[in-house]
Amino acid sequence: MFALIGTVVDAEKVLKNHAVLVDGTEVINVIPRDKLGEYGVDEIYGGEGYLVLPGLVNTHTHVAMAKLRGLGEDLPIERWLKEVIWPTELTWTPEEIRRWALLGMAEALANGSTTINDHYFFADEIAGTARELGIRAFIGQTVMDLVDFPLAEPEKGFKFFKHWEGKDELVKPALAPHATNTVSLELMREIGAFARERNALLHVHLSQSREEVRTVKERYGLTPVEYLAEAGVLHENLIGVHGIYLSDGEVKLYSQSGATLVHCSLSMAKLEARIAPIIELYTAGTNIALGNDSPNPVGVMDMFTEMRFAAVLNKVWRKRTDVASTREVFSWATIGGASALKLKAGLIKPGYLADLVLINARKPQFLPGENVYSHLVYSTRGSDVELVIVNGEIVYRNGVFTKLGKTLEELWEELRPSER
Repeated sequence: MFALIGTVVDAEKVLKNHAVLVDGTEVINVIPRDKLGEYGVDEIYGGEGYLVLPGLVNTHTHVAMAKLRGLGEDLPIERWLKEVIWPTELTWTPEEIRRWALLGMAEALANGSTTINDHYFFADEIAGTARELGIRAFIGQTVMDLVDFPLAEPEKGFKFFKHWEGKDELVKPALAPHATNTVSLELMREIGAFARERNALLHVHLSQSREEVRTVKERYGLTPVEYLAEAGVLHENLIGVHGIYLSDGEVKLYSQSGATLVHCSLSMAKLEARIAPIIELYTAGTNIALGNDSPNPVGVMDMFTEMRFAAVLNKVWRKRTDVASTREVFSWATIGGASALKLKAGLIKPGYLADLVLINARKPQFLPGENVYSHLVYSTRGSDVELVIVNGEIVYRNGVFTKLGKTLEELWEELRPSER
């Protein structure tokens, strides 16, 4: 058993000078620090000036796109995809995917994400790499049938799911239809039937461009959310991403379904100069989660950056300063993502998964320390992360990925030759 000491923070509470006890894969107890002597603790981490957080849940990622960082700048999303991203992705090899997915996941982990929910091609390679790193990963093989894209053949998605179902404690398969305009209604119905049979999570891009909304309307006479309902996939196992063009009617329909909406404010602000009606969705009862999307376009796999943008951009978009409070945004990054993925995580309580992050807050930006949620959202950087625990195991400590025995700099060095 070991203990993390500091100010314990989750979306429900702030406990100063407390200890989180971990044994096996779970949190055993949360106690005042002065009671620590009553327990047989083998190791202690943290102390005065540290923050103990639930691991951040990065609920929408494309980690291997670390290789594409910086490409296609200042283009709207449809041109970005069709002119830059998709043509480049067609040149991928499995070995490249493994190397760049490792870098993307390692970057996310070092910045406090204990869980990712990834949506990409070559899913087998990404899953195997996640297992090596020790990150908790939900992974789906991207599929499309309305775009000529061999890497996204529908059968690949079903095959990947069957291969990884029940295979690993940390790496779990999901179903990943690309988007409402790239997947036919017939295929989406087939995916929905498979998901119901297996109680699987569905992870889909939703209403992320004007072209998507227009195409679905012309093709089926439906909005993207109505399309999902017609396909039988609009339910509590659906994780929709972006939703920036949802109408008032769609917000109502979506909020009644039990589905999660993943807010990627930075990527959508950059690619479409717009963000989703998150405040309306949240007020209507939708579970909101946060995601970094990918190293391209956001630049950095840092959920603290994502929280900061989510808080600010929602205020700007709604022209109101009383929305997207720091505590709400922190809840989206933790319990919101955990709820979407059906994990008993995101809070620091006995019986919850020991997915935890230790922040070194012995720095000027954390003073005076009276409003911890504000400091977490507006002052914290991923570089403040000192220790990351996944499933009760230390997987990152003082710059070293413990299962690999390597640092980010060493991973960077390994990728340098391909760039020369």
